[in-house]
Amino acid sequence: MTKNSARAVYLLIALGVVLLDRWTKHTVAQRISLYSHIQIIPGFFRLTHTENTGAAFSLFADSPAPWKTGLLIAFSVIALVVVSVLLWKNSRAYVATGVGLSLIMGGALGNLWDRLARGRVVDFLLFYVKRYQWPVFNLADSAIVVGAGLLVLEILFHKSSGVEESQPS
Repeated sequence: MTKNSARAVYLLIALGVVLLDRWTKHTVAQRISLYSHIQIIPGFFRLTHTENTGAAFSLFADSPAPWKTGLLIAFSVIALVVVSVLLWKNSRAYVATGVGLSLIMGGALGNLWDRLARGRVVDFLLFYVKRYQWPVFNLADSAIVVGAGLLVLEILFHKSSGVEESQPS
């Protein structure tokens, strides 16, 4: 596998995330009224149509700051530039780093699309147990978290390809 074919695979992964994210958000917005829900697994999971003006998992959603959306867009663009550079420089094919960066890129693009088009992001996945619940999120948020997790695993468990230097006794 060449560098260019690996890059193509990574870009296809990112594109797949964006397309799946766009489709799920569109479907939820069309079929579930805002703030309504569909129970999937009673006591654990439901689809809930919300719109988030904050960051992932509704962080900063309650902030009245007028510059919040602009800052989130700027952060997304910076993250996309960094991820793109890292993907371009990644010389290894099919490794956790490339897949993780691709997932982050696709998720960031999916949420950036919403912010640029509407100033807010459609969220719809709600997991809960009794009165305890995780903030509502979407597939783009999931891709970002899974991608970041792959990067952390790569960092924690990466084996050096170089020869280990022996320590003097």
